[in-house]
Amino acid sequence: MNAKNNNIIVKNKNAARNYHLTDKFQAGLVLEGWEVKGLRNGKVDVKDSYVTLKNNEAWVIGLKIDPPASLKNDHIDPTRSRKLLLNKREISNILEAISQQGLTCVLTLIYWKENKIKCDIAIGKGKKTYDQREDVKQRDWNREKQRILKNSNR
Repeated sequence: MNAKNNNIIVKNKNAARNYHLTDKFQAGLVLEGWEVKGLRNGKVDVKDSYVTLKNNEAWVIGLKIDPPASLKNDHIDPTRSRKLLLNKREISNILEAISQQGLTCVLTLIYWKENKIKCDIAIGKGKKTYDQREDVKQRDWNREKQRILKNSNR
């Protein structure tokens, strides 16, 4: 991840929970002015977003950016498809990975890089329910192990 914590706008926690993530790519987002204001205010939902390819272009679907209060009455679609800025080699890598059985491309992170808004996307294979439960058990055990080590050093 190229972003520092204070530059992160939103992180898709469901992506790591629901997918085994492998290849990661950094992409730019094509946004309108009101969308940048909405992102600056933190009014964004990436929970159900995913990346699709159409005509050798990458598009993010399901990214919801709420408009600022001053634009609520305008005819604005907060869930419109937004184009991702990737080079041809990256698009061909994503297309090759997606064409395999059970792989998908998901949005994992939106952040500021200098004065531009960037996003990280990743190729992932869907986890089964038992994989998700195993991750929770492993996380709980690591947390308990840290507590035990911390208390034994006192």
